Amino acid sequence: MGKIHIYSKNYCPYCQRAIALLKIKGVSYTLIDVTTDESLEEEMRHRSGQQTVPQIFIGPRHIGGCDELFNLDEQGSLDPLLSQLSL
Repeated sequence: MGKIHIYSKNYCPYCQRAIALLKIKGVSYTLIDVTTDESLEEEMRHRSGQQTVPQIFIGPRHIGGCDELFNLDEQGSLDPLLSQLSL
């Protein structure tokens, strides 16, 4: 799996928004669709401690959801975090 993981549901607008930001950043990611897979959703809950999507991991770090991803970007912290993945 890639260095960025996004747990998502296919009807979730917040998931699509987070994915769009990562596409703008030009980074690759692994999308884990939990729409109809209870075992993947359970994996997401276990890894993140959260019930909602999206749940985003950059490297080993749990970022959180869409709002947290955008907050990192607004604070100028997302690009340095993403650049560490290529090291």
